[in-house]
Parts: sequence; structure tokens; C-alpha cells
Amino acid sequence: MRVGITGGIGSGKSTFCRVFESLGVPVYCADAEAKRLYIENNELKSALFAAYGPSVLENGEINNAFLRTIAFGDAEASQKLNALVHPFVFEHYEKWCTTHENHAYTLKEAAILFESGSYRRIHKTVGVVAPEELRIQRVMNRDYCSRQDVLLRMQKQMPQDELLSKCHYIVHNNETLSIIEQVRSLHKKLIADSVNTWPFMA
Repeated sequence: MRVGITGGIGSGKSTFCRVFESLGVPVYCADAEAKRLYIENNELKSALFAAYGPSVLENGEINNAFLRTIAFGDAEASQKLNALVHPFVFEHYEKWCTTHENHAYTLKEAAILFESGSYRRIHKTVGVVAPEELRIQRVMNRDYCSRQDVLLRMQKQMPQDELLSKCHYIVHNNETLSIIEQVRSLHKKLIADSVNTWPFMA
């Protein structure tokens, strides 16, 4: 069974994923794999260079900071970048899934699971929720950026309430509820779910 885990910026998806990994669950991080494909996939690198010119490169490699600016820029620029990158990530994910078919379920971590359309190849989804102020502080500390920068990035993402309304399961990363206990409980539910044949969300 394929499970997607998503949440807004600063919600703490990766923290939950690390606990799932400790239980032996394979985790595919869409963002990290996209960055790896920037390095390893020459076809993708060529497509990005053709679209954005020399600015997309830094010392001969893809300039992630430049792409991040585009990703959080205006809607048209963001959509253009996604249209270039997502097909490569989707293809890579499909191949990855075939190598982990012996597991009861796998996780795909993706911030824009619904916006990208990748939820259509997922059976169940988990939403990670956290208070907005806590999310802002996490991102400011992590990325050394201003509060305004974080708020602008949040505005580019699906509102948390709307995102969570689309998910089958909700977990909380509010520094009060135990992440480990939530993962253990959800792990049992997903193991139980995996014995059934679930259609993709599409």
C-alpha cells in the first residue's frame, strides 16, 4: 500500500518520517529525490537549462536557491517549474515503489502532494498539523530567514485546513502530543489497512 504524508511548511513531516523509518517503513522524500535528480539526471538538467538559461547553474551544478525562488514565486513561474520537474520525480517514484513491494506499506513525503497531482498514485494520506506560529518559528530557525519570508511561502501553499480535509489520517506536531506514540498507533492502523486492496485516490 502506498501512503502519502504531507503538511505545510514547518509542520514537521520529516520528523514523523524518521520515526516511521525506525520501524522499518521505507520513505520516499519527494523533495530530496528531486534535488538528487537535478544532479544525476542529465535530461532534467538539460530541460532546466533550456528553460532558465545559465542562471539555473552554479559551478556547473543546479542552483537550488535559484529554483527555490522560482518555486515560491508567482503562480505561473511555479507551475512552469513543476511541469518540468514533476514528471521525472513521478517516474522515479514508480520505479522506487517496485523495489519495495515486499513491505506492507511505504511512505511518500511530499509538501505539495495534492497540488502536484501525485496523490493520484497514492492509496492513503496522512496530514501533519502544527500551530502556525510554531511552524513560522521552525522555518525561521531552519532557513535563517525572516518572518515575512516564511509568511510569503505559506501563502503559496494550500491552506492547512483545506489540506487536512483531504487526508485520511491526521497527526499533530505541536510539541505536546508524543510523536512516537502517534506513529506507533498509526503504524498499526496502516498495517491493518494494507491487507485490503485499496484503489488509488484518483
